[in-house]
Amino acid sequence: MSATTLAAAPSPARLSGIHLPAALGAGALLLAGALAIGEIVSPRQAALYLLGAALGLVLYHAAFGFTAAWRVFIADRRGEGLRAQMAMLAIAVLLFYPVLAAGSLFGQPVQGLVAPVGVSVLFGAFLFGIGMQLGGGCASGTLYTVGGGSVRMVLTLAAFIAGSTIGAAHLHWWQAQWSLPPISLVREWGVLPALALNLGLFALIAGLTVVLERRRHGRLVGAGPAPRAGLARFLRGPWPLLAGAVALALLNFATLALAGRPWGITSAFALWGSKLAEGIGFDPAFWPYWSTPAQAAALEASVLRDVTSVMDFGIVLGALLAAALARRFSPSLRVPLRSALAAVVGGLMLGYGARLAYGCNIGAYFSGIASSSLHGWVWMAMAFAGNVLGTRLRPLFGLEVERTPRLTGC
Repeated sequence: MSATTLAAAPSPARLSGIHLPAALGAGALLLAGALAIGEIVSPRQAALYLLGAALGLVLYHAAFGFTAAWRVFIADRRGEGLRAQMAMLAIAVLLFYPVLAAGSLFGQPVQGLVAPVGVSVLFGAFLFGIGMQLGGGCASGTLYTVGGGSVRMVLTLAAFIAGSTIGAAHLHWWQAQWSLPPISLVREWGVLPALALNLGLFALIAGLTVVLERRRHGRLVGAGPAPRAGLARFLRGPWPLLAGAVALALLNFATLALAGRPWGITSAFALWGSKLAEGIGFDPAFWPYWSTPAQAAALEASVLRDVTSVMDFGIVLGALLAAALARRFSPSLRVPLRSALAAVVGGLMLGYGARLAYGCNIGAYFSGIASSSLHGWVWMAMAFAGNVLGTRLRPLFGLEVERTPRLTGC
């Protein structure tokens, strides 16, 4: 059994029930949080909190991850997860590109997450890729598996936050190294050429996974039969990967509509870590990372005013609700020492790499490509290379390199 599996598969006797205490707790926290955020900040911020919860529920029910999907393709050429990612990206660019070219959505200004390409991104994305396999998850995977009850991933998350904070402190040095300016393909080429290029690349990658999978297995290897059907499957999972891909693309677009920019995750980790550093005597306000007026204001303000933070809180609680509905919420404190070490090392790599690369698998890869940012494609290539190395390093820490995807995205 993989060290990052959320819990053992439910027995038939448990399929008819839910984990009532966890479900009630998650529901209460979501309702109370939405009411408090709506009162303290704004109804829009409360809606983003609940949108984060919806993302967490989708991620959990679809077991939609990036780490395991890349690992099983690297190890055994199983490409279902990668094809689902390409479908998600295709839907996203079809939704995003016309709106980003227009500059507004429903009367609200919107902008993409477009970042430079340089040494910082190349090294950071590669480091992040290694961290994915050692830590046991990506940014979204870490949050939703924590919500699902994985104690090991709490270690990864803590180290992720620490690494993000260190990365924020060092980012100015990396930014001084060679880089190209931010490049938006929509801005440079226009909507239709940018769409054609991206859709063509998605099709090429999906087609390559089909060829390689059939060469290895003689056929495409699909998921096994689901334990539920109909409404029970919708409420309690597991969902088909393609359903998760569609839902995540639509919810990212909803994030663009509500927040004015796409979904991101890891900037909040740097914020939380910097606030903690401030509490123990450091002075992150003097770091160049926090020197702009907007960043300085974020550091001073409550985390409830930070869009990324409230959405991250929502993801954890949405995944907790999903795990309770599926009756798979079953935390265990038994984490082997080597696995715990890998979680900490991998988490530090994830956090540091995300800051250097201007985002993670969500902010740089998913939302970066959806924003037509060239750096999103560079991030994907370098992070995938890091995953290849990370997959080879997993056995050194007693971590399995499975040939069959699990009911977890990590």
